[in-house]
Amino acid sequence: MINVIGYTRVSTDGQTGEDKFGLDVQRKQIEEYAAAHDMTVVKWFCDEGESGAKERPGFDEIIYGEVSNPPYEAVVVAKSDRVARDINVYYYYKMMLMKKDVKLISICEDFAAFGVFAPMLEAFTLCVAEMERDNINKRTSAGRKVKAAQGGYSGGRAPMGYKVQDKKLVINPAESPVVLRAFELRDNHMTLSAIVDTLNREGYHTRNGKPFVISTVQSILNNRKTYEGYYRYGKDGEWVKGQHEPILPPSGKEESDVDETAAD
Repeated sequence: MINVIGYTRVSTDGQTGEDKFGLDVQRKQIEEYAAAHDMTVVKWFCDEGESGAKERPGFDEIIYGEVSNPPYEAVVVAKSDRVARDINVYYYYKMMLMKKDVKLISICEDFAAFGVFAPMLEAFTLCVAEMERDNINKRTSAGRKVKAAQGGYSGGRAPMGYKVQDKKLVINPAESPVVLRAFELRDNHMTLSAIVDTLNREGYHTRNGKPFVISTVQSILNNRKTYEGYYRYGKDGEWVKGQHEPILPPSGKEESDVDETAAD
């Protein structure tokens, strides 16, 4: 019997829990494959809701952890794109496994059955997967741009003073006072250092409960237009009237418009 590791993953692109090629399906295929090929799945690793374009902590644990041969001779996945859709990332992981003398087996493609053509087929399959990922990103980005053009929240981390509720930006009453205070101090021409000292002295703290530093104050000040009720998608997007409630009254200026004498 060959000792192997089973690996499953569903990404945010696949919408965890609704993916037609979900975790249960992948696990069943791996178990059936192992049974038919005299393998014992000794250990399982799983990445749930991890985007294929981002880090996969479960697979990273296989690569950088204590996994070695012996006792594990292979990592079995249901499909190659469960490892990565990006060709470079996939071959990097495969190379790292090879250094451990551990094979990477993809059930759906079964590249080994194609003999000398296996590397060519493997590269082509991964190229298609990478193109699919790029298309998903383009469709997602296009949808967000349309939503942002209408002033709607298109995702990402909410700036301090707001929270995400029902996929919309709403004022966070626990954080909005510090936003008002920071701009009050800045509009009185205080330096960033002085604002930091004042906020900390008055008992304000960051979203993580830590004291303010210049960078966290600057991130608030750089969002003036958002706090005034405007929204844009990306750094190069156009500001439009947002669908969220403003925290600040309109001033007609951005943080870069503040008097240079107030800067550190």
